[in-house]
Amino acid sequence: MAERSDEVKLLGMWASPFSRRIEIALTLKGVPYDFSEQDITNKSPLLLQLNPVHKMIPVLVHNGKPISESLVILEYIDDTWQNNPILPQDPYERAMARFWAKFVDEQICVTAMKVVGKIGEEREAVVEATRDLLMFLEKELVQKDFLGGESFGFVDIVATLVAFWLMRTEEIVGVKVVPVEKFPKIHRWVKNLMEINVIKKCIPPEDEHLSYIRARMEKLKFKAP
Repeated sequence: MAERSDEVKLLGMWASPFSRRIEIALTLKGVPYDFSEQDITNKSPLLLQLNPVHKMIPVLVHNGKPISESLVILEYIDDTWQNNPILPQDPYERAMARFWAKFVDEQICVTAMKVVGKIGEEREAVVEATRDLLMFLEKELVQKDFLGGESFGFVDIVATLVAFWLMRTEEIVGVKVVPVEKFPKIHRWVKNLMEINVIKKCIPPEDEHLSYIRARMEKLKFKAP
């Protein structure tokens, strides 16, 4: 458990992978925190005040000081509460962890999100582009239990976006973006994640989560021109 006794508050949203990754880190560190559920379609004055630049969740407030952007928050948590380290200690390995985390957010996430809004050949092209990017993670998992190596760490926390958001949407979208025959190591990695108590505690309940995703997709279809 964390030894510090500080005031910690997290502004987040229960179904957001970016918010959940902060909960995973805080739970792993044993840091008590207050959670403030935010409506991302009707942003609260508090959220706008604490994150006036991006106006997005998550926002971590530590002793009255706000920190935004999930990757920045994860590093802040690791620097502030040093038990159960998330990032590797070796400088090169730390750099590689940052590289893969940015790859997940800036490449895989951005590309995979386009699957929802596409149909026909356009969807097929986006699915293939997503698979091409996922293959880099597949290769990273050769002879590894986790993306961080032998133990669960920073990149694994970030990549839960793939395991519990992207892969859960497959049933709803009707496309196997991450088929087990093409990505056996990613599927093995997901099974390894599900054996970790912190993950079990911090990922959204599947049925409730899928219902939320379906509702969001219906709204997106309705708004599409």
